[in-house]
Amino acid sequence: MAGTSGIDDRGQFHDDFRLSITKALGDQLAKALDTLGPAQLSEENLAELKERPGVYQLYVKGKFVYVGKADQSKGLPGRLRNHLRKLGGRLNIDLADVTFSCLYVDEDFSALAPERLLITHYRKKLGGIPWDNSGFGSKDPGVRRDKTVLKKAHFDVQYPINLAAPAEGLRAGPTSLKDLLADIKAGLPYLFRYEEPPESANIMVEVPPGPVTADQAFRIAGAAIPAPWQITALLSHVIMYEGTEEYSSATRYYRPDGVTDQEPKKDSAPLTAADIAE
Repeated sequence: MAGTSGIDDRGQFHDDFRLSITKALGDQLAKALDTLGPAQLSEENLAELKERPGVYQLYVKGKFVYVGKADQSKGLPGRLRNHLRKLGGRLNIDLADVTFSCLYVDEDFSALAPERLLITHYRKKLGGIPWDNSGFGSKDPGVRRDKTVLKKAHFDVQYPINLAAPAEGLRAGPTSLKDLLADIKAGLPYLFRYEEPPESANIMVEVPPGPVTADQAFRIAGAAIPAPWQITALLSHVIMYEGTEEYSSATRYYRPDGVTDQEPKKDSAPLTAADIAE
């Protein structure tokens, strides 16, 4: 109430106006996703999606584990198909247990990074998201990360690559080592990064008919590569380079003189942003 002087006596006469638009958007996105019934992450369900950008959530046995986005160039079907292929080549997880829900978003709204709004929303509400910043969304981490000792909470430690997964599209019969390596790379549900040994186009191998696992394919290639080359299966991907160097996160080595298994080292420290290569 103003005093007799006509000056309001409530004290402070200036302040900032705080309108939490981002919080409101995050809350509305989460609410809209909660109204959807998750569907199994399968090719059949992905085929029903429109080629549009959007946000999505993944669940394992009904538990919410990941928030992601798809931009205009890839679209929701393509982005989710990448996850389907990746999870299909991992141990300790059954694709029948993985479900998803998604929202299409307009291109102008995608500039507001709706997945970040959702992540912020769930961090405040739940304290975090299990696969968020765990390395799940990582692509090729690069050569410098091949020697990294991964932490126990990292996605690749919890769900390492499955060497029993099929190497699809291999051509049965005699083929060159050069062509076999290219076929393996194209047919695996995880990364295979390699350099070609000299004369690989002239080194012939025999690929058996019928389904061939990644392990079988690498055994064929490993027996054919010249010393001192080796194929190294890490927790997250497979590499092939010259030299017999040992890697802390390796699970198996394929060399001309045979196959050697190894127990990978794991770090017990908590994950940090420096551990994740998105």
